[in-house]
Amino acid sequence: MSAFRFSGEYRHVVDAKNRLFIPAKLREDLGETFYITRKIVDNCLAIYSEEEWQRFSEKLNTLPDSHVGMIKRFVFSKTIQVTPDSHGRVLIPASLLAYAQIDKNVVIAGHGDHVQIWNEALWDKMEAEIDLEELKRLLREHDL
Repeated sequence: MSAFRFSGEYRHVVDAKNRLFIPAKLREDLGETFYITRKIVDNCLAIYSEEEWQRFSEKLNTLPDSHVGMIKRFVFSKTIQVTPDSHGRVLIPASLLAYAQIDKNVVIAGHGDHVQIWNEALWDKMEAEIDLEELKRLLREHDL
């Protein structure tokens, strides 16, 4: 399966029990069980399929702790393995929701090899600040 299969933008709500509905199309590609963790670069959560999680974690584990020990602690200590319930919902711990500043409204967005979960207000702010000229420059720079 392609490593760049996740796309689309979906808006949903985290319920009072910290459950989030994962859209059927994404669940289909993520598989029966998947992983949710903190994203380091962005202030959001990341969802990885079993295959992509194995690839990512194996890459991290090949690096010596002296180089990436802090990254490993940050990532692995809060990563959870989830299986959606019969309604397509997953339970997200309060600590992960707090990290991504998620209280209720979220955007679930495809990001190529994984899915991201964003606080809706942060997502909308980021989208509004996109610099199209900078994007064009980057595309040209990378011959895309």
